[in-house]
Amino acid sequence: MSANWRLGIDVGGTFNDLVAVREGDGLRIDYKQPSVPADPSKAVEAGLRGLMEKAGVVPGQVSRIMHGTTLALNTILQRRGARLAMVVSRGNGDVLEIARSRVASAFDFTLKRETPLIPRNRVYEIDARIMADGCIDARPDAAALDALAERIAATRVDAVAVMLLNSYRHPELEAEVAQAIRQRLPGLAVTASAAVWPELREYERAMLAALNAYVQPLMESYLDRLAQRLAALGLTAPLFITTNNGGSVALASARARPIEAALSGPSSGVTAAIREAPARLRDRLVTLDMGGTSTDMAVVLDALPEYTNEARIGDFPVILPVVAVTAIGAGGGSQIMIDAQGVMKVGPESAGSDPGPVCYGRGGETPTVTDCYLTTGILAADAFLGGRMPLDAQSAAAALSQLGAGFGIDGAGAGARTAAAALRVATAMMAVELSKLLARRGLDHRDFTLVAFGGAGATHATMLAAEAGLPQVLIPRTPGTFCALGAALADVRRDYARSLAAMLTADGEGYGPIALVLDELVTEASDWARAEADGNGALPLHFQVMAEMRFGDQAHALEVFVPEDQREQLDGPALLELFHQEHARLYGFSSRDDAVRVSTLRVSVSAPSGELPDPPMVMSVSAPPQSRPVFNAGQWVEAEVRRRSGLAAGNVIAGPAIIEQDDTTVWIVPGWSARVEPDGNLLISPDQEDER
Repeated sequence: MSANWRLGIDVGGTFNDLVAVREGDGLRIDYKQPSVPADPSKAVEAGLRGLMEKAGVVPGQVSRIMHGTTLALNTILQRRGARLAMVVSRGNGDVLEIARSRVASAFDFTLKRETPLIPRNRVYEIDARIMADGCIDARPDAAALDALAERIAATRVDAVAVMLLNSYRHPELEAEVAQAIRQRLPGLAVTASAAVWPELREYERAMLAALNAYVQPLMESYLDRLAQRLAALGLTAPLFITTNNGGSVALASARARPIEAALSGPSSGVTAAIREAPARLRDRLVTLDMGGTSTDMAVVLDALPEYTNEARIGDFPVILPVVAVTAIGAGGGSQIMIDAQGVMKVGPESAGSDPGPVCYGRGGETPTVTDCYLTTGILAADAFLGGRMPLDAQSAAAALSQLGAGFGIDGAGAGARTAAAALRVATAMMAVELSKLLARRGLDHRDFTLVAFGGAGATHATMLAAEAGLPQVLIPRTPGTFCALGAALADVRRDYARSLAAMLTADGEGYGPIALVLDELVTEASDWARAEADGNGALPLHFQVMAEMRFGDQAHALEVFVPEDQREQLDGPALLELFHQEHARLYGFSSRDDAVRVSTLRVSVSAPSGELPDPPMVMSVSAPPQSRPVFNAGQWVEAEVRRRSGLAAGNVIAGPAIIEQDDTTVWIVPGWSARVEPDGNLLISPDQEDER
C-alpha cells in the first residue's frame, strides 16, 4: 500500500476545512466540520475521520498532514495566553511601557494606550549587557542567576521571555541566561529573543519573544492533544504546521516558535490562489478569503505574494515576514446590528459556530450575513454543506424583520429587504478596503482578477466585483476548503535574519562583513531545511535574499531584493547597484556618490513539497436546471440553479444564477456570466465589455 495522499487542515472559528489530495493524479476530496472552540483538536479528529471515510483513504495511505490553525492568533487577541515574566538587561526594564513613545491617538489625548502584555512588576533586570559591537560588557554569575530564578518562581508564571540589549549581535549570552533559567526551573517555557528573530529594535524583538512565550504553553498542549488524536486514528504520517510566510514547518519547529504560525491561516489561501490560478492571470490577483468571522484580502504581483515585516496582532507588532493581508470583520458569521446613531453595522462581532447564525437553530438571536444569504434566497435551506446541515429559513427571516423594524422597514418582505440592505453594507465595506489596498500601491483595479474562496467568498464575490469595478472573478473548484488546499500544497519554508552594521563605500568596498553574514545565514537555513526533510541531502532548495539598506543619514531603510541567479556571485558593487535601482524606482533619483549602510540581511529558504497535477474533472450526470427566486436590487428575480458537479468545460451560465456545491454556493449577479474553464475553475465576468 503506497502512501500517496496528503491531508490539508485549516481550523477556523466557525468551520474546520479539510482536503485530501492524491499525489499521483491530483484527485481532491474535501470536507467541512463545525468547529469546537473548547477543544479544536476534537473537531479536527472528527473532520479527519469524515474526510478519510468520504475519500476511501486508510491511515497507511497518508504521506503527510499539513495543518493550519488560528489558535495562537485568537489566544493573543483574546488575551488568554500564559502568565508571563520577562528578563532584560539592567536599566531596560521599561521597554514594554516605553515601546515607541507614541500616543494612542493624535486626536484624543484621553485615550489610553494598550495594556502591556507583561506588567512592570514581572519584568526583571539582570546584569547581562552586550555592547553595540557585540562585545560582552557584563555577564551574570551563578548567584545572580539563582536569585533571578527565585524571583521568577515566586510569581508562579507559566513562561519567561528573555531579551538582552543588543543580543542580535551576540546571541550566545542571551541563550546562556535562558538555559540557566530552564535548568533552575524545569518545565518552564523560556524564549530567547534572538533565537526567534535576531534583528535590531529592542522593543519589537522583546514583543516578539513575549508573544512567542505567551502562546507556547497553549500551543504545546494543543499539539500534544492533536498528536494523540492522530495516533488514535492510526495516522503516523509526519505532521507539518503552516506558517505566516505561506510555508510550513515540522512539528518540533512549530513547538519551539509557535508565533511563526499565528497568521498562517490567510497565508495558506494566498499560496493556493497562486498555484491554482491560470498562468495567464497569476501576475495580477486580488485574493478574497471570506470565512465565518472575517474577510481577508491580499495582492499578488508577478505570481508572488506581497510580504510585510510590519504586521500587527491586535496592539502588538510582529516583525516576522508575513504574507500581507488586510482583514475586516465581515464574514458569514458577522452579526448585523443598529448602532447608537441608528446606523446599520455589519461586524466585527461574530456569532462563531456556537451559537452561530440564527438559521443554525442553536440559540443564536442576532442575525448574521449567512442569515441574509438564506433570507434573500441565495442559499437554500436544504443544500447547506451538501444537505448535511439543514437551515432554519423562517427564524432567520423573523430575526431580520425584527431588526429591520428599527429602520422603518416593515410589511411584506421586510426580512428580505433588511437582508439585502445588510449585504449592501457588507459589500461597501469590502469595496472600500479593496480600493485602498490597491490605491496605496499605485495599482489599477481594472488589471486584477479577484480570486474568491472561503465558505462565503464565492457567494459574495460577484457582488463585490460589481461594486469595486473588477473585470473578472475566479472561483476555484473547492473554494470552501481552499485554505486547507493551500496547506496541503505548502512548501517547507523558514525565514532567517541578522542585523549588522556594515557600510558600503560609493565604489562598493566594505562587502566582507556582509558576505560573511550572508554565508552564515545560507548555511544555517540549508541545514535547517534538510533536517526538516529528514536529512534529504539531495532536496533542491530555493533561497530569497533581501537586504535592508539606506543612505547614512536616512531614517528609513529600503528593502532590496537580490535575484536568486545573482546570489552566489553577489559582491559590493552589485549589491550597491541593486540599491540605487530601487531608490531611483521609488523616488526618481539616487545619490551614487554617497556611502550606503546595510542594517539587516534576510534569507528565506524553501524546500518544494512537490508539484501536484491538475485534478481530473469528474462530472456527474447533469441534472436539469432548476430555479428559485432571489431578492436582488429591490426585487425578486428568478435565478437558474445548477449543481457544479454537473457542469462541463465550456459551459456558460448567465446571471442571475446560483451554482451549488457541497462546500459553498456561488451567486452570479444579473449582468454577469460564468464560464467553466478547462481546468474546472469558474471565470465570471460582466456580459458587456463597457460594464467593466
